[in-house]
Amino acid sequence: MSDECRVCLLGLIFLSSLLTGISGVNDAQVFISSGENVRLPCNNALHHCTSTTWIYQSFTYSGTVELIGLGIKKKDTERHERLSLGSDCSLNIRNISKEDYGSYTCQQWTGVNRNQKLGPDARVYLHVLHVSSSQTEISAGLSVTLFCQLYSYPRVSCDDLIRSERIQLFWVNQTGVKLTRSDSRYQILSSSDHCIITLNTTLLNEDDNREWRCEVTQRDQVKTSVTYTVKSSAQTDSTTAVNTHVTKGTSSVSSSHQCFTAALRYCFLLKSVSRYNEFLSEDIKRWSTESLTVHYQFEKWFICWFILSSEECDRH
Repeated sequence: MSDECRVCLLGLIFLSSLLTGISGVNDAQVFISSGENVRLPCNNALHHCTSTTWIYQSFTYSGTVELIGLGIKKKDTERHERLSLGSDCSLNIRNISKEDYGSYTCQQWTGVNRNQKLGPDARVYLHVLHVSSSQTEISAGLSVTLFCQLYSYPRVSCDDLIRSERIQLFWVNQTGVKLTRSDSRYQILSSSDHCIITLNTTLLNEDDNREWRCEVTQRDQVKTSVTYTVKSSAQTDSTTAVNTHVTKGTSSVSSSHQCFTAALRYCFLLKSVSRYNEFLSEDIKRWSTESLTVHYQFEKWFICWFILSSEECDRH
């Protein structure tokens, strides 16, 4: 058998073990929605959790991270503040995010130095359902697209999950009726590569506070769901926000123009006053005190005009 065939066969065996759940009798699959709290069971736990170690392996990045070591939470991990160990040695995670999906392994270590692993590992595969919107501001007449994605096994297409695990994604309305492509108001698309299903529609006035829910099922049983509630932005609020933005922009341009004009006047002023002072110093020798007074008043008005304006100078 060639090397390529061996690699292909090993890949098929690994994929089969993931999808059929035969990689271990203590393995479990947990489905959860982003933002919720989850409990991951430890199916090989002993009476005391001082022998329990939890290890996380991301489906996206290589390598493992020890979250709980011999019953003690590790504080040097990114998610340590959201972790806690249950009385039954289960791993509790608060405020689940889509980055939390992956494989969690519960191990038991015994012996004097806790260096002897007891029994097989108990693995939990965590699947996270997440919904996002294409629009941040919602109002009637706008087209909005809702994206629902199941973060699950890596490098496994959604078609494979459907065939082997019978995992499917659906959009349902607030009465629980499944939305289909036959409904002319909705455009529903799904991806065969990644488990993503999108819902596109143009919002109506009566859609305010309307709910659409994305569900994931496994063997026709709902595992978890995410509800998206439409919160329309008031027309007056939207108008006010736009007007405020325009007003700020106008004010900013006006201030910049004033600063530029003042700077231009000031630069021209320096050169003009310098020349005028030279002219004034030459005449000092032959002009009388009265003439100097007249020149002084002219110089004062000349400076005022360049910095302010002729109208404001006339008032001074």
